[in-house]
Amino acid sequence: MNILLLGSGGREHAFAWKLEQSQIEHQLYIAPGNSGTLLHGQNIDLQVGDFDQIKSFVIEKCIDMIIVGPEVPLVDGIVDYFAAEDVFVLGPDQESANLEGSKEYAKLFMDEFNIPTAAYQSFTSETIEAGLSYLEGMQAPIVLKADGLAAGKGVLILESIAEAKIELRAMLSGKFGDASSTVVIEEFLTGIEFSMFAVTDGSSYKLLPTAKDYKRIGEGDTGLNTGGMGAVSPVAFVDEVLLKKVEESIIKPTIDGIHARGLNYKGFVFFGLIAVDGEPYVIEYNCRMGDPETEVVLPRLKTDLLEICIAVKDEYLQDIQIEIDERHAATIMLVSGGYPGPYDKGIDIKGVDEISDSIAFHAGMKECAGKLFTNGGRVMAITSYGTSMADALTKSMRNADRIDFQGKYFRSDIGFDVA
Repeated sequence: MNILLLGSGGREHAFAWKLEQSQIEHQLYIAPGNSGTLLHGQNIDLQVGDFDQIKSFVIEKCIDMIIVGPEVPLVDGIVDYFAAEDVFVLGPDQESANLEGSKEYAKLFMDEFNIPTAAYQSFTSETIEAGLSYLEGMQAPIVLKADGLAAGKGVLILESIAEAKIELRAMLSGKFGDASSTVVIEEFLTGIEFSMFAVTDGSSYKLLPTAKDYKRIGEGDTGLNTGGMGAVSPVAFVDEVLLKKVEESIIKPTIDGIHARGLNYKGFVFFGLIAVDGEPYVIEYNCRMGDPETEVVLPRLKTDLLEICIAVKDEYLQDIQIEIDERHAATIMLVSGGYPGPYDKGIDIKGVDEISDSIAFHAGMKECAGKLFTNGGRVMAITSYGTSMADALTKSMRNADRIDFQGKYFRSDIGFDVA
């Protein structure tokens, strides 16, 4: 079986690492990949957004399955494109991918299927005055969300009505380009966030381990948002009672809604959730696996990942048993100096061969002449197993200290709020 995995981050290295463990004979190609994916398959110089280029490679290598890591190709319709070529792509079609690609679409979907989420209204430049009036009736803090994809930067939490008005004008004037041509104004929910993941073949679904990630750059969840500074799994406060509420009020209605609408959704569903006084609400959907949550979820998955993917493709997911490792997993992300602002690339990385009792998932890294160099803001995810979360975090922290590159930064308090 020939598989093409699209992407170049820590998530894709985790996928490649897990797929290599499959008992099903296969050949794995990763495009464009990184220095880590190179350890588990063959990297191919393809652009994830160039569908025609990918098609040529798919035909040349007789690819049987494409697995998509990042969201942009899915939102841009890669599933629909290859459906015309009779090539299976693991992921939602373009219509379904709007659950991530459009905040307004996701809200309307949740309204239709009675899925709990924060109260909201959507506005455009033509209705900005109505938006400003709507803000007057709200209580701070206030959440403003760019409707479209904004590389993780399109969500703002404002501490006053005045600030919210300024930012609403800026967003509708193009602060995030076309992504903020529509802005969703949302009530702020006070609670604790966590993530859940399901894989679906369009009708049935299976749950993957719970996780919690940490987006802020600074200790104690302060400072700017990032793509993710670390993650832990499982999440201690997600007990059987909360888990049942999530499944009954959110996951089942979401999968049922996808089926009711006749959407072509075969892949992973990410549920960004918040527990408010013990009741779960949806903050956001993603139409693929999150990063760095993937780096703790897949290590805890004992079931053959490729077998799951084939079951999704051939629609017999209900017959698959999902086995989960009972150990804790914790990942700490090492990032470039200056991230999430401007940062340098091409900095020599040392100490990778000194890592022990942890898994080093390469993210923004490249190999040149046998040496490793930084090639992005988030450089490496150090993941460890432990008998407790504290045990796993201690191992990851120890190995994070062993890695050396100029400007290296990581948060030492991952898991602080769920210890």
